[in-house]
Parts: sequence; C-alpha cells; structure tokens
Amino acid sequence: MVDMNIELNTEQMIAMGKENVMNTYGRLPMALVKGSGSLVWDSDGKQYLDFVAGLAVTSLGHANPEIVEIIREQAGEILHTSNLYWIPGQVKLAKMLTDNSFANKVFFCNSGAEANEAAIKLVRKYAKEHFGAEKIQIVSLKNSFHGRTLATITATGQAKYQKGYEPLPEGFSYTTMNDLSELEGVINEETAAVMIEPVQGEGGVHPVSREFLQKARELCDKYGALLIFDEVQCGLGRTGKLFAYEWSGVKPDILTLAKALGNGVPIGAMLATDNAAASFQPGDHASTFGGNHLVSAVGCKVMEIMTREDFLTGVENKGYYFQDKLQKLAEKFDLPGKVRGLGLMVGLPVEEKGPEIVSDCCANGLLINCVGGKTLRFLPPLTVTFDEIDRAMEILEQAFQRSFGVK
Repeated sequence: MVDMNIELNTEQMIAMGKENVMNTYGRLPMALVKGSGSLVWDSDGKQYLDFVAGLAVTSLGHANPEIVEIIREQAGEILHTSNLYWIPGQVKLAKMLTDNSFANKVFFCNSGAEANEAAIKLVRKYAKEHFGAEKIQIVSLKNSFHGRTLATITATGQAKYQKGYEPLPEGFSYTTMNDLSELEGVINEETAAVMIEPVQGEGGVHPVSREFLQKARELCDKYGALLIFDEVQCGLGRTGKLFAYEWSGVKPDILTLAKALGNGVPIGAMLATDNAAASFQPGDHASTFGGNHLVSAVGCKVMEIMTREDFLTGVENKGYYFQDKLQKLAEKFDLPGKVRGLGLMVGLPVEEKGPEIVSDCCANGLLINCVGGKTLRFLPPLTVTFDEIDRAMEILEQAFQRSFGVK
C-alpha cells in the first residue's frame, strides 16, 4: 500500500498514474500543482506562463481571490441538494444569463458535452412535437467539435473522434464552413437543427463568417429548424464579447456553455428561447449535480466579474495587441498562414512544427497548445496583462528561432 500522505515527486506521480489512471490522454510529463493569475507551478517548483488556461476554463485566472472566497463561503453553507428542490444560486445564475443574452430559459449540467447532448435531445423533442417523427436531421460543420458522448461525437465533423465507436446514432450530416451553396443544399424539411461553433476551437481556431451564420438563421427559419450555437469554448468573454454570437448579430434558438462559466469547477449550461425550451417538461431530461449550490455560486461570481464595466473592452484590446504581435512574428519567420481568432482565442498555423514548438515553449516556461498537429492555439486567462503577453512573445520568438532558424 502507498502512504497517500507522502508527497510524490513527478516521476513517482507519473508512474502511479500510468498504473491506475486510464490511458485516455497523451499527457505531458509534468504535474501542475499551484496557480496564481496567469502563472502556474509544477510539482518540481518550476514556474510557467499559462496560455492554455485549462483549455479556456480558468478565464479569470488561477486562484482568483474572488472565486476562492465564494467557494469558501458556499462550502461552509451547503454544497449539494439535487434538483428535487429549488437552488437559490441556480435561479440567480439563470437570471444573469438570460438578462445578458437572447435566451429565456436555462438548463444546467456539468460539462460542454452534456450541454450539447441536452441541446440535441431538446431539438429532437421539439421537432417531433411541432413537425412529426421524420424531422430528425441535425446539420453540423466539418472540422467541428461538440463533445465525447456518442451523440456529440457524431455531431462532431471529424472522423478521427468517431473511429471505433460505430454504429453511430443516425440523423447527423455535415457541411463545409462558410460554403453558402453547400449549406443551402443540405438543409430541408427533414432538418431539425443546425449546430455551429461561432469560432471552431479544436478544429483549429476558425471563426465562422457573419454571412454563413446569417444564412443558417435564414434557412432554419424557412424550414422550421432550430439554430444551435456551441459556445462551450468561445463563449463567456473569450472573444471580447460576452457571447461570440454578438459579433455577427445573429441570435440562435439554443446556446451551449461550460468551461469558463465555472472558472475550474464543473458546470455546463444550455440556454434557449421560451419557444424551444417549452418542449422539455419534468422527466424529459435531468442532471443530478447540474447547477448545484457550489457551482452556481461560482457561476454567479464569474458573471458578475465578466459584466463589470470595461472588462470585455479590456479583453478585446488585449486580443488585438496579442494578435498583432503574433502576426508580426509570423511574418518575420515567413510563415504562410495568418493569425486566426477573436479576442483571446487565437490560432497560428505552423504546419508540422506545432508539437516541436509547444515542447520548446514548455521547456522555457510558456504553456501553449497545438490542435490538429499544425496550429498553435493560445487561450490565456482573460485577466492576462500586457506585460505577460510580451513575455510570452519573447519565449515564443526564441522557440521559432530554434524551429525555423534565426531571423
């Protein structure tokens, strides 16, 4: 037996993890044990600038004092009672979300995949109630990512996530981002919904065009389909607006959230109009932990901070600053691709050098991410400072020099 009171070093931790934790992640050989703002420390005491933020989760920074305090306060009162009873914090959080969005109702769960699963179930029930049993098709985008449940990997337009899980649920089809004619060709009377990430994250940080979102809205209205925006990664301030759909002016019928809503505690949410939400009645869907006292208290504090005056303007300005510096760096090294993204959700294509650059940056104190093997993805806390952006750029430039040659 291992004495669990003994502090493990990194080597021991990795060995124990390989023995006891399922092998579902290709993890870096390190363990992060402490954080403060945009900084994290590993189990060996090394400090890093964190430009991953738990995959866009800790958007208000690690150990944010206001979040820490609300967790302490709520833990001393009550953590969980289930949704058999009204939860005051959940009610308040739902009100904050609807007051700041297109939506009228909110369903709470524990993750982005669960929020998207709930959206798929709501769409199916709505379509059958209003149009009949044949209206089941859900159209999503190629290169998208919507989660890891059977339904959400089927909605995900990337075959690599689906391999080995066949047979997949029926009723899903895919179309090419920003191809208006292809979109028109795939939507018809059998379409129950169109599901879109306004900015694709796992697909390589690709913003969807305003024209495409407008056309999707137009076609959904024409054929009685619901429009779903998956803002699990791009929502809640990440793009410089509270919700990414605000950049286009196109309002969905359903919107899904998670990640940043809890700044580290697990919470997901599905927002919907009254018209769509009415198809869910008691017993149709549920989540034991969804929106419990603890996560709702944190969610309320996150929303309070993000809706403060000048917070989102600051994110937008830092996003422009970072993207401009990153584009100039790409041009300095003659990279053919351009910086993509909105706000502080940023991607830069570097072809096959991606994993090499990620490892180099990690070794020199900067945590970044690579998606699709070819695109560097940057998701720093929204509270990152200009000085921290400058420091990250210094480390990144040094990594580029080692990968592409000194310029």
